[in-house]
Amino acid sequence: EVQLVESGGGLVQAGGSLRLSCAVSGSSVDVDAIGWFRQAPGKEREGVSCIRNSDGKTYYIDAVKGRFTISRDNAKNTVALQMNSLKPEDTAAYYCGAGATCQSSVPYWGRGTQVIVSS
Repeated sequence: EVQLVESGGGLVQAGGSLRLSCAVSGSSVDVDAIGWFRQAPGKEREGVSCIRNSDGKTYYIDAVKGRFTISRDNAKNTVALQMNSLKPEDTAAYYCGAGATCQSSVPYWGRGTQVIVSS
């Protein structure tokens, strides 16, 4: 069983930065990837970025490439999402998810943290 707790959301002006953190506890032999997802009002949840535990390989959607950076701190068991040059369209609830790979289904979810980017 894996537990995930997000923190770091808030209100920021366009062009600003936020750093989200996902605290990971518990363990599962089926988990090798931690990802960040977001869901804007009226839209489906989408994957934003993912990091593979085994080799540190990272993935990003095109909309955030060059602006967001995912990283893992193994000593603290956290996965961070540094978000720079934020845009109003980045406004969403951001969730941390854990799964077998960065392309597989996500059996473990955090409760989310809200990010609001004002124009």
